[in-house]
Amino acid sequence: MPIFGVRFHALGQTEYYSAPDDCKPGDLVLIEVEQGAALGEIVSGPVRSLPGSGEADVPGILRMADADDRETGRRNDALAHEAMRFCRERIRERRLDMKLVDVEVFFDRSKLIFYFTAPVRIDFRELVKDLVREYRARIELRQIGVRHETQMLGAVGNCGMVCCCRRYLRKFAPVTIRMAKEQNLFLNPAKISGICGRLLCCLSYEQENYERFHRNSPRPGKKYMTSRGAMKVLRANMFRNSLSVLTEGNEELELSLEEWQGLEPHRPDAPQAPAAESRRGGERTRRESTDHAPEIAPSPDGDAPEEDAVNALHGEGEPGAGVSGADRVPHRRGRKHRAHSAEGARQGARPHASQGEAAPHAGKDGRTAGHSTEQAGKERRSLE
Repeated sequence: MPIFGVRFHALGQTEYYSAPDDCKPGDLVLIEVEQGAALGEIVSGPVRSLPGSGEADVPGILRMADADDRETGRRNDALAHEAMRFCRERIRERRLDMKLVDVEVFFDRSKLIFYFTAPVRIDFRELVKDLVREYRARIELRQIGVRHETQMLGAVGNCGMVCCCRRYLRKFAPVTIRMAKEQNLFLNPAKISGICGRLLCCLSYEQENYERFHRNSPRPGKKYMTSRGAMKVLRANMFRNSLSVLTEGNEELELSLEEWQGLEPHRPDAPQAPAAESRRGGERTRRESTDHAPEIAPSPDGDAPEEDAVNALHGEGEPGAGVSGADRVPHRRGRKHRAHSAEGARQGARPHASQGEAAPHAGKDGRTAGHSTEQAGKERRSLE
């Protein structure tokens, strides 16, 4: 079955439905929509298929519109204009800070939808009561944004064409100021803003091409080393897929991206990065080897010098001999044992040992160092 384009409002968006072969542009048909039946006009077609969609994805029309359906459509349009006038009068009388945009009347007049814009939240409960008393139908007031307002009313854009949102856009893509910067546009609000006052929707159309070009091209203003010497990138042209560079001889050249990649460009400081990384790796290796070397390691509580003195007094090591942490671990037998060892050291030391002299310590035979020195002196005198 052929596919036709159907439009519900003048300059509105076009929806596609399958219809009999005898349909032609200008015919009125009844379409099934979310709110029930709606009257539409065929504006394009026929085509056999739509790109990206199968035959099962295209809905069909209900039937061709007859004379009664045409008359119902004209009465509904008149009711929509009259409801808009009445609602604006009530808004003015109640001093509500809102702007009425459009009124939609269902084909069977079971419901009326009033679209409006407002800077803040509006208490329109009394307004709804006035509308219900007047039209005896379901009333819905729906607040929309400025972009949807332009989509519903339609306008002529800066390009001289009807706004994209009115013609074919169904969803608004996010548009940011970064897109205008990447496209080298003048950041003039009057130039990059649409009728709605927001950024132009068409800024997002070519953004993918700009992002692809910027990923493959160097940054303007940077200097690079190439096979033909140092070059500075002046500007990039996405439409010509080329770069403008300045050579060492102050000669400006225009190169395509393929020619630029053939010069093997690189930043002057790029080779230093691996050397710095290797230097940092060597320092890390030295630190790790230092951590695992059998040298003096401070204890967790910071009392390594005191333990060296206690070990020297008991003959377990020379003061400052650099006993490793692994060798000291078996001698840590608790706080009570260390206090007892220190007390014994104080009792065996001479009175002036606390003034900086080395305290005598016992040898392997149990004699102190002082006793060994006195015996050596007696033997020397007997020899003399």
